[in-house]
Amino acid sequence: MELIQNTPDLSAYLAADEVIDHHHPVVRDTAAQLASQSADSYAYAQAAFEFVRDTIAHSQDSGDLRVTWRASDVLEQGTGICHAKAHALAALLRAEDIPTAFCYQQFDVVHGLVAVRFDGAWHRQDPRGNKPGVDARFSLDGERLAFTPDPHSGELDCPVLYAKPHPAVLDALRTATDRPHLWELLPTAL
Repeated sequence: MELIQNTPDLSAYLAADEVIDHHHPVVRDTAAQLASQSADSYAYAQAAFEFVRDTIAHSQDSGDLRVTWRASDVLEQGTGICHAKAHALAALLRAEDIPTAFCYQQFDVVHGLVAVRFDGAWHRQDPRGNKPGVDARFSLDGERLAFTPDPHSGELDCPVLYAKPHPAVLDALRTATDRPHLWELLPTAL
């Protein structure tokens, strides 16, 4: 699948905003700690991925009812669904000048991923969190995502790389009063 930037300006994939608040002290402190233990940007990207995947609980798996959406809140509260975890990972990567996009897969609801840009190419990553039957890994050499869509069932990979989280996803995250309410609001397609 060819990944398609929704904006040609690569600097848009480094930007901070209300959601990807990579200038927030908790994001900066986490990024600095990870960077101090990483030899280069590749090692940092993998460390940031593993940090989000392994230390931020996927709220559905853990039973946490809270809904987070801002990167700093995800890091502070240590919880979030796939979209929130993608926001946290994007903030950590952008904090260290690694272009990061948001991308999606379509299942019963839209699933959130990120893509990182290295060596002139985009590489999708899924920081969702592993569990039995799910083994997502950081990879620049072939995808190791949590899920593989089944096109015969109407599932699909969305090729668009967004500089900002998709508005429909972000609206659901901001509006939901708790995680069960969020499942009612998340889009089924983009």
